[in-house]
Amino acid sequence: MAKRSTLFIRIVEGKNLPIKDITGSSDPYCIVKIDNEAIIRTATIWKTLSPFWGEEYTVHLPPYFRTVSFYVLDEDSLSRDDVIGKVSISKEVLTAKPQGVDGWMNLTEIDPDEEVQGEIHLQISVLGDGDIPRKLCCQVLEARDLAKKDRNGASDPFVRVRYNGKTYESAVVKKSCYPRWNESFEFELDETLADTGLLSVEVWDWDLVSRNDFLGKVLFNINKLQSAQQEEGWFRLGPDKSKHSEYEGTLGSLRLQLRLRDEVVLPSSHYKPLTELLSQSVGSQLNGNWPDFIMLIDETTTAESRQEVANNLVKLFLGQGLVKEFLDVLFKLELEKTTEPNTLFRSNSLASKSMESFLKVAGMQYLHRLLGPIINRIFEEKKYVELDPSKLELKEAGCAGLHRQQTESDIIQQSSSLLQSYLSELLTSILQSASYCPLLICQVFHQLDLRVQERFSDPEYRKVKFIAVTSFLCLRFISPAIMSPKLFHLREKHADARTSRTLLLLAKAVQTIGNMDTLACCSKEPWMVCLQPAIQQGITQLKNFITKLVSCHESEDLELQTRMSLQCGTMEKEGFLFLHRTKDKCMPMTSPFKKYYVTLSKDTLSYSRTQHSKKSSFISLPKIRAVEKVEEKCFGSANVMQIISSEDSGQQETLYLDCKSVNELNHWLSALRKACSHNTNTMSCYHPGIYKADRWSCCHQKEKSDPGCDKTRHGVTLQEWYDPLDPDLEAQLIYQHLRSVQHAMRDKYYKLREQQRDCFDLTDQKKVDGLSKLFSILQDLHDAHAAVEEEERSKNKNVFLELQT
Repeated sequence: MAKRSTLFIRIVEGKNLPIKDITGSSDPYCIVKIDNEAIIRTATIWKTLSPFWGEEYTVHLPPYFRTVSFYVLDEDSLSRDDVIGKVSISKEVLTAKPQGVDGWMNLTEIDPDEEVQGEIHLQISVLGDGDIPRKLCCQVLEARDLAKKDRNGASDPFVRVRYNGKTYESAVVKKSCYPRWNESFEFELDETLADTGLLSVEVWDWDLVSRNDFLGKVLFNINKLQSAQQEEGWFRLGPDKSKHSEYEGTLGSLRLQLRLRDEVVLPSSHYKPLTELLSQSVGSQLNGNWPDFIMLIDETTTAESRQEVANNLVKLFLGQGLVKEFLDVLFKLELEKTTEPNTLFRSNSLASKSMESFLKVAGMQYLHRLLGPIINRIFEEKKYVELDPSKLELKEAGCAGLHRQQTESDIIQQSSSLLQSYLSELLTSILQSASYCPLLICQVFHQLDLRVQERFSDPEYRKVKFIAVTSFLCLRFISPAIMSPKLFHLREKHADARTSRTLLLLAKAVQTIGNMDTLACCSKEPWMVCLQPAIQQGITQLKNFITKLVSCHESEDLELQTRMSLQCGTMEKEGFLFLHRTKDKCMPMTSPFKKYYVTLSKDTLSYSRTQHSKKSSFISLPKIRAVEKVEEKCFGSANVMQIISSEDSGQQETLYLDCKSVNELNHWLSALRKACSHNTNTMSCYHPGIYKADRWSCCHQKEKSDPGCDKTRHGVTLQEWYDPLDPDLEAQLIYQHLRSVQHAMRDKYYKLREQQRDCFDLTDQKKVDGLSKLFSILQDLHDAHAAVEEEERSKNKNVFLELQT
């Protein structure tokens, strides 16, 4: 049984942000933190006080996380980025709104006394008995993950312990966020303060010149301590008492969409009946006799949940090897409802959403190979391109020569030539891509082609079979990726305003080709007429491509089929990174990092000096014991991670990877953590620093074999398109959806039973029997979850009783 939390995040936009630059504007971006750990950085939106991001993320979290925070900053190229404000939302708020949080939220000022993090290890006991005066003993052992307050990327922490007007201070541990003190402090216990007395343990950062910085505190009720006699453990540091911000409401606001979902995934055997029932509804044995559960799901799914349901169904049927059959059922359902060919697959139906999800899961590598070169070319050239006379800006275009300013006609002619060049390169790539398009995608489009020709067989509809394919391939896959390359992982950052306009015009041209109607486009936007010859040629080329694409399934070339096969459920990630490798935590060199091409496959992490090098080194994934971040002060970079593995000899080896950004860092962390999720010999704690000058830089311990000063964080991962399929999780999510629409399904069931009473029909009887079976399966799953919850409550009760004893 697996338990986890999933947080859906959509950072929509901001408004009324304060001016931070001398230009009278700002360059805002967002950092998302889970319990003070940065996991996401949005793109910077340049020169605006009302930025639009529209970025979506799915984050898998451990159930014990506390808050999610959104920090808005202004990017500066010459100085440190300015902090604008933040929005923090607790887990309790998200749990109280299962439907999700959606709305504008005011940014608040960032108070240093509230920006605390980390934990402190304490042992507190009440000593003495009988006639001997009792004493309160506080043993301060160590702390971990404290906030970094100094420019060197660390702090100089000390502890201040207060009780009954008396104060003690520990020694200062220099340059460490993982200090160890091992000091004890004793106070005379005042019996008169038994009910109201508090023991305060505060952590501060010592500064020689300026005032000390607050790092957090913990309060203890003395009355409870006397009952327990002793309390020991790690305690989370809390903020100082909250202060009312005078800037609240004046720092602007963020529009956020958040939804938290807690999942308890049962063992596979519990989901087998549901998976088999759904598989039978799309299998070849259907022949019109089995109850059509897919149609029932289609009819009872709301518009708000349709995309999520489509994602889950596509992944479940991919895992069962039945995605082609599932999509074929949806094609038939959609075609039966369509009377006007021009509207085919244009609505946000379950069929359209499922095909969209399928292309993203099955075709992302294909898309990267197809669009990567042209997208990179447009970003690198940064040419000014504009066809609409009402949007022309002569100063943006620059001069044609040394003294002559370009005219509008010059700019439009130059822009037309550039766009035709981009479009020609893209269409050539599309034509060539038929040879490497995944075989499964070819088979699905072949099935779609057959269904459309069956439904619209008249000669006047001969164009419909092409439009059906382009409505998915061009309008829902290629064009959106051209307009927003970052959202499809084609670029790390959003385009600037000039490049965005070029991408938009290119995407418009692709959409026009996909619609296969040049006249309609030119009538709406007459300034596109200069592209009409290129678009008309593109339509012919695209028809040839589709004809070739839908016939690829007939290829008997085994080598071609192997090259085109889809690697579903295989974790694959690759790219250039800077690496440094140590054995048993040896001291790094002065400049330790070298550039390598790193590849994460199903069983290994390999790296070589070039992408196609025959000589490479590798780490077996089952030998990896921890994948964690490294403190910024160690290498002067905040984006370094470490992979700790053990060799057959028992020797420990660490590989350091330096990433370009916080996003790249978290993508690699997530991919590796998920790939090693079933490893058994994992570490529970680790050193976030390096072993240098005969001691650990994080906690200053001298033994290399010291077990570690911080706990490992296996639970925080980002969901990616290349994630392995998880059939049990998808079945659980589908079960939850079916439970939510069970009332609507029961209404269908009662109507069918009434019809059976009036007039018996064998097909309707099978539908009634099938629905009865479905309700029985849902009830069994509900009972299994209830049993798990009861067992969890019983365990928690026993733990509580033990603590009381």
